[in-house]
Amino acid sequence: MDRLEISDLIVAFDPHDGRRLPVRRAEVVERLRAAGDARAARIVAGLPAGPDGVLEPAAVDRLLIGVHTELQRLSEELRIGRRLVHLLGPLLTAIRTTGVRGPYRLVDVGCGLGYLIRWLAATGALGPDVELVGVDLDAALVGEADRLARAEGLSCRFVHGDAFALPEAATVYVSTGVLHHFSEPALADFFRAQGASPAPAFCHYDIAATGLAPIGAWVFHRARMRHPLGRHDGVASARRAHSDEALLRAAAASGMRALLYEPRRAANPFCTTLRPVLAVRPPLEAPLRAALGRASRRLLGDEHFAPAAA
Repeated sequence: MDRLEISDLIVAFDPHDGRRLPVRRAEVVERLRAAGDARAARIVAGLPAGPDGVLEPAAVDRLLIGVHTELQRLSEELRIGRRLVHLLGPLLTAIRTTGVRGPYRLVDVGCGLGYLIRWLAATGALGPDVELVGVDLDAALVGEADRLARAEGLSCRFVHGDAFALPEAATVYVSTGVLHHFSEPALADFFRAQGASPAPAFCHYDIAATGLAPIGAWVFHRARMRHPLGRHDGVASARRAHSDEALLRAAAASGMRALLYEPRRAANPFCTTLRPVLAVRPPLEAPLRAALGRASRRLLGDEHFAPAAA
């Protein structure tokens, strides 16, 4: 059975200009039924649509904002901000020490409601010389992220559009929970775009592909998510997670040095939720390992996976 997420299907954007496109409810329902997911088809069949059968954009926006708000609770409970700073802090330290001049700009790709960017802005965990930017193709989510940041008085900004088409170059591209939305070929293209940019590094966190991940996702989303869409997509996300080997292959397409931090063989599967794949320009690897100290032993390249991938 194809592993589809409802949230990927009920909104669509023009890939060239980001313009929102109409989505016909019946077409989404049929696609989910063809994939063998009758439960997801029933969820979509219950969403509001106009006389022409097109899903009502305002209703879809409200639903997705609600689901993403509940997902923020997951990020808070799993202390996602602190987990990311554990690696992003040394990464930015390495960038500073190698002579890359500021200002430094961290760009969160597919930021949603901007939890990571807002948490970093509120805590100042990466230092005052790091500009924080969240980017998403969904204008409703970006608008809500911007509203929340203004209400919280935070120094960060959010942009509706393509993260790789910003007028200012990123220093580091990051994301959380985005990679599993791509097929492996599309994931390689995603990383190639970052390798073609001036950015010296990227660091993307996603669900660890362990046998326990779908079970943990089911337990958490059943307990915490109110809407059936959130419950469904939470488990589908865990089932779609890429293996460590697939992530390294895709990240290597960037032309940079691809690394995994705390891959399956170096982590406790009962404690692993998200783990990052990153890539750095070659001169940056040694300073990054120095900044990580003893934790650098958890940073592995593709040479450690060759026997398993063969």
